[in-house]
Amino acid sequence: MADETRKKIQGEESRWLEQTWGKAVKKFPERQPKFETSSGVELPPVVTPAGAPPEERYLERIGFPGEYPFTRGVQPTMYRGRHWTMRQYAGFASATESNRRYKYLLQSGTTGLSVAFDLPTQMGRDADHPRARGEVGRVGVSISSIEDMAVLMADLPMEDLTTSMTINATSSILLAFYAVHAQERGFDIRKLGGTIQNDLLKEYIARGTYIYPPAPSLRIITDLFAFTSREMPRWNPISISGYHIREAGSTAAQEIAFTLADGITYVQAALDAGLDVDAFAGRLSFFFNVHNDFLEEIAKFRAARRLWARIMKERFKAKDPRSCMLRFHSQTAGSTLTAQQPENNVVRVALQALASVLGGTQSLHTNSKDEALALPSESSAKLALRTQQIIANESGVADVIDPLGGSWHIERLTDELEEKALAYIQKIDDMGGMVNAISEGYPQREIQDAAFRYQTEIERGERVIVGVNEFVEEKEVAPADLLKIDPAIEAQQKERLAELRKRRDADQAARALDAVRAGAGGTENLIPLIFEAVRARCTLGEISDAMREVFGEHREEVVL
Repeated sequence: MADETRKKIQGEESRWLEQTWGKAVKKFPERQPKFETSSGVELPPVVTPAGAPPEERYLERIGFPGEYPFTRGVQPTMYRGRHWTMRQYAGFASATESNRRYKYLLQSGTTGLSVAFDLPTQMGRDADHPRARGEVGRVGVSISSIEDMAVLMADLPMEDLTTSMTINATSSILLAFYAVHAQERGFDIRKLGGTIQNDLLKEYIARGTYIYPPAPSLRIITDLFAFTSREMPRWNPISISGYHIREAGSTAAQEIAFTLADGITYVQAALDAGLDVDAFAGRLSFFFNVHNDFLEEIAKFRAARRLWARIMKERFKAKDPRSCMLRFHSQTAGSTLTAQQPENNVVRVALQALASVLGGTQSLHTNSKDEALALPSESSAKLALRTQQIIANESGVADVIDPLGGSWHIERLTDELEEKALAYIQKIDDMGGMVNAISEGYPQREIQDAAFRYQTEIERGERVIVGVNEFVEEKEVAPADLLKIDPAIEAQQKERLAELRKRRDADQAARALDAVRAGAGGTENLIPLIFEAVRARCTLGEISDAMREVFGEHREEVVL
């Protein structure tokens, strides 16, 4: 845009603000004194071409889909080629029950599996461990051995599916269960596609399901990078996760910044371990939340893509364009679901899912309406999936790539979020990187402060949550079909473990665990040793404990 035109628009904008808008506001005040996003980006009443990024920077800042800096999407055809993967997060009780749910979801049209594990599995405890009591199968499926994995994946076409596993501290073991079981069924693990979350830094920041201290955790992560690049080239060895950071209360800008700062740490750790950036960076994946602020969320995804592309090209000198692509899975925000008037959650989820699609997600999970009360029932899980299918097939938004690209407001908001996220990353760099920042409690405090501000706004009535602090109903009736977990599952899992330990070759299992201990104390890649322990029918808890003995356990420093 010519300078003369820009100045003319700016002049007319000033006139409108003073005369037309200004007079109207004096007579009829706006709903609130100031409008801003969760990240503190102030929202003007209107954005003109003069307030949007200059057209001369279009190619540098926005560009085209499938090309650097990937602002408009990582694929040239996006959803005109095929729709995003519809991946419904599921797992509860026993492997048998969860396998039944996966088959139901596949028959209903889901296009990828997403496995939720119970807390003992996430924390490296077998179902018969004293600390597992009362938690087996409660918030996800209980997997203590390769035999549980065999039941979980029974009759499922593993080479034709992509499977995402939300698992972190024990991700190396769960991947071994999955891959060794596939081999025993005759599948080629080089053809297996999927993702393990394997993002420990965000556990220290926001979620808490860690086992080992940061240094050995980073070692396991980089060992997985090296192993999968050689042996499982279609597998994503990490899903760098902003989702849980946002669930803990962060703003959109903090979600971008802390997620990408974690990513920077993982890339640097892999380089320090001797890996070539272009050998692994193309398989890095990300996982983001989709919150309530519709337009901010769309801009968030665009800003994250552009910023990551710049980081990989400028900081890490990546040469392969795939190394600069931020490919991400998204999930609607569990923290926004309400126990009050749960039917309202259907609308929240639909809007969040639409924002994710307009922001260019590669795969999506839509939460079920009853998840503030229980794990999803079959009917609510199907409705959540149907929400995605309607957006994909009936709304028309999948037929044009980045349909909101070029919106003066969206482009301005994308720039603002990128700048705020970059400022956080620079501060973390000044602190010596994310590991140091976590040890000093910096991201934790920032998230706590943001969460406190958000909750205070709700309690003061400054932020309306329908059915919670406005439009409240005196009598609430809980849904009749809430999912309940049978407490007998725990005893059944204990029996399965006892039978496994009786049947296996005890000497072979002991030697395999000794090899894991020795490997943990040395420098060789741990993943092949874990695979051998799994083949020897060692359990999740036994393999975790072998590494605990060498690595120790992380102790959280409480941040106030």
